[in-house]
Amino acid sequence: MNPSICDFYCEQILKRVIDVPVYYENDHVFAFYHTNPLWENHVVLLPKKHIESLLTLEEADNELLLELMRTAKRIAGDFMARFGAARVYTNLGDYQSSKHLHWHIGCGKQLRPY
Repeated sequence: MNPSICDFYCEQILKRVIDVPVYYENDHVFAFYHTNPLWENHVVLLPKKHIESLLTLEEADNELLLELMRTAKRIAGDFMARFGAARVYTNLGDYQSSKHLHWHIGCGKQLRPY
């Protein structure tokens, strides 16, 4: 990884430097409740392996991508069942503040501007 690239998730979250409330975790993926949420219910889902973005996924990452999608589906399904709605998205380029592939899954009232 290029040290000039900011990767908050590898350096802080996955190394447990910052304690976050865990939503779900297994050997390959990590999902936690956002510490500065945009919505009333806001989970961040990321692979434990460093992948910079959706565009840098490789064929070798296909199983990991499937695991991420299964987990996103599970979290979104939970939000749909409990709250009746969910949003799931990832960011790229200038919209991606941490250069580590991740999805935001959220619902409810917006708590702050994007």
